[in-house]
Amino acid sequence: MADYDDIYVLVEKIKQGDKDAFIEITRLYQKKVYQLAYAFFRNHDDALDIVQETFLRFYQKVDMYQKGKNFQNWILQIAKNLCIDTYRKHHKKNHEYVLDKHVDEMNLAEKKSYNRNVSSDLKDIFSHCLKKLTEKQRMIFVMKHHNQLKYTEIAQILGIAVGTVKSLNFKAIQNLRVLMNPYLGGNHETQ
Repeated sequence: MADYDDIYVLVEKIKQGDKDAFIEITRLYQKKVYQLAYAFFRNHDDALDIVQETFLRFYQKVDMYQKGKNFQNWILQIAKNLCIDTYRKHHKKNHEYVLDKHVDEMNLAEKKSYNRNVSSDLKDIFSHCLKKLTEKQRMIFVMKHHNQLKYTEIAQILGIAVGTVKSLNFKAIQNLRVLMNPYLGGNHETQ
């Protein structure tokens, strides 16, 4: 990624109406925004909507960006807020996320066999389990493990203490282990 001074130069050009600078900022950060939104919704179309809305909001609020601030944190904060707002407005009411297949119907490979569908089934299981985490645990897990942000960056984006971020990430990992255990041949009695 570009350093703070480079980003600030691009932002200043955007303020003056430079479309190429806006395209460059979008190119640099759209993948990170998409990853965050996709991890939140697990839906390609919803994630693309968030990406589009994030950069529209950025363009509208470009004057609010301050030199020296971490631009990535700032743009991801916009995306995170849009994810939460969109979820509250639409998805919470309209989508019930239910695992489509019972675990016995999934293409989970036996120990000595290989099945190409196992990878996608495991991704589906993981996505299903990720959705069961609390909103903050899921956001922190995604920011840390998918977007490779540092704890301090996550704390700044979410406006919480670094210790809280670490604690919620630890709880997210523990909860994912418990949730995935039955699907991965763990002890079913520990549920």
